[in-house]
Amino acid sequence: MTERFDLAVVGAGIVGLATALAGARRGMRVVVIDRDAQANGASVRNFGFITVTGQERGAMWERARRSREVWHEVAGAAGIPVVHTGLWMTVRRAESVAVLEAFMATGMAGGCRLLSPTEVRRRCPQLASPGLAAVLESTVELRVESREAIPRLASWLASAHGVTFMRSTTVQGIEPPWVHTSRGRLHGGAVAVCPGDDFNGLYSERLAAFSLTRCKLQMLRLADPGFRIPAALMSDLGLARYRGYADLDAAAPLKARLANEQAEYLHHGVHLIVVQSTDGTLVVGDSHHYAATPDPFSREDIDALILDEFRAALGFEAPPVIERWVGTYASATDRPVLIDAPEPQVRVAIVTCGAGASTGFAIGEELVASLFNTGAAA
Repeated sequence: MTERFDLAVVGAGIVGLATALAGARRGMRVVVIDRDAQANGASVRNFGFITVTGQERGAMWERARRSREVWHEVAGAAGIPVVHTGLWMTVRRAESVAVLEAFMATGMAGGCRLLSPTEVRRRCPQLASPGLAAVLESTVELRVESREAIPRLASWLASAHGVTFMRSTTVQGIEPPWVHTSRGRLHGGAVAVCPGDDFNGLYSERLAAFSLTRCKLQMLRLADPGFRIPAALMSDLGLARYRGYADLDAAAPLKARLANEQAEYLHHGVHLIVVQSTDGTLVVGDSHHYAATPDPFSREDIDALILDEFRAALGFEAPPVIERWVGTYASATDRPVLIDAPEPQVRVAIVTCGAGASTGFAIGEELVASLFNTGAAA
């Protein structure tokens, strides 16, 4: 007998798992189909940093706020530790301080405040960069260990919500309500395709119109510095990259100065994020290079730029590198998220800005609401 489901989800990354959760919470019978035996893509190669502050004004910021709420709801139930919370945006230029002050005047600054260098050093004397000008402290972010969180989320969906997982299974075609797989066909009802950066498979001809490409990033794990950082850490370069800051009028002088002083960093898409794991080690990155098929190799000169920004922003030498890896994610220049409806019972969802962990739960709720013609989640 052919198995019958209300919702079939193609892809077991964070957007696929979020969509499965949204369907299961509505009482649906859900199946998740993935070609790999375990999570192996962008969802486990990132910082595990759920970022709200600095997301693009409007839909992306709202999605991040909602997704943070869901992370809080599911983390305890799924046995996913929240490793630390908050963000310290450390800056060392007067132009950067002006951007932070402009941001504080927006409606997106809830839970944020500006810290003086004196207060920063009082609270964390190890972050004593001589050039420190100010810190934007946000209390709304949270951090999970993504390579552990994604498998635990999947296990919890199976055990607590009855979601069926078909691993090491390729979806060969979709003819709603039928889904044809390498293990036979199943009745999927509605279908959500969440392919990550694999957009040359299902609906490839339709996706070609969106000019998608891939972004490659270099990541590092550093040894325990011997103290706990107060929150996730970022630097001036992030103000030119994250749209919530970069779109402000006050950001123009900073962008001009960075183009003059750190052109090589901008050329390689380098900006700084530092988060800490429970064992004290630091996950640090990253860089951004774009190609249809990025090469899989790390470059030492780019790692050196990342570590140089670490030293300049935080005021101490980077601990030894103990692990390196490369990640990729889908990218588009004209949209942060692609949601398409190739057929009435099918939605395709691709996060095209590297913010899947930060926005995935809200996107999953949007997909289910759209497929089943119900109101979006509050």
